[in-house]
Amino acid sequence: MPDANENLLGAYLKDRRAKLDPAAFGFPLARRRTPGLRREEVAQRANVSTTWYTWLEQGRGGAPSADVLNRISHAMMLTDAEREHLFLLGLGRPPEVRYRAPEGITPRLQRLLDTLEYSPAFIRTATWDVIAWNRAAAAVLTDYSKLPEGQRNVLRMMFRNAGVRAAQPNWRNVARFVVASFRADVARAGAAGMVQSLVDELCATSPEFAAMWRDNDVQAHGDGAKVLHHAVVGPLSMEFSAFAVDGRPDLNMVVYNPATPADAEKIRTLLESGR
Repeated sequence: MPDANENLLGAYLKDRRAKLDPAAFGFPLARRRTPGLRREEVAQRANVSTTWYTWLEQGRGGAPSADVLNRISHAMMLTDAEREHLFLLGLGRPPEVRYRAPEGITPRLQRLLDTLEYSPAFIRTATWDVIAWNRAAAAVLTDYSKLPEGQRNVLRMMFRNAGVRAAQPNWRNVARFVVASFRADVARAGAAGMVQSLVDELCATSPEFAAMWRDNDVQAHGDGAKVLHHAVVGPLSMEFSAFAVDGRPDLNMVVYNPATPADAEKIRTLLESGR
């Protein structure tokens, strides 16, 4: 167990500083008695005083501000995971979310989707754009490959795609759940500004969406049960779960599992028929 009085923040800063290559930051390598950057070099890059930075490593001077931790994080070129750890040690909480547009997924993540042969699964961004899916998702939910990229948004499909709407036996309840979950995810990701044009579009074209959006309901997506009416195989009962993609706070994986062997057989038949 660590000592309650141990300066964990200072120890972490020293460790990160020692692992930095001075040459990569444009500092001379001559006359260095210890590896890594000097304290004054980190302070210079973070635009804080050397004295104050030294106190921070020594556990003196009180808690740092979020702004200072952000500047130190940038000065040391910390990864997102390292930055989060710095905030947890310095302030006891993670940093505020910084939304970044998604950069696609890795081939490894796509292969994971593809191993779920009879379980429809897809990857969505924090703004609910679908960016990857497996064959089962294309057959059971929506063939996203037939939609332009800008139309592969779950919220837009729920309110603007007649086929998606027809597949929901209780469309209004499902739509209300989707709107509340979407609102929560967007706020958590700090992406409200990124979806304003989508929200404005749907408010203007769908009175139902406008009314639900005004309700300001918020709900976690989590997991649950769902019934779809498929145009070919009829009713499908499924259980769904949403998972955060580790290291990618901008992405979620949503997996639907057939609720019964009969539902699994319907999906298998659908895939084998190629319809």
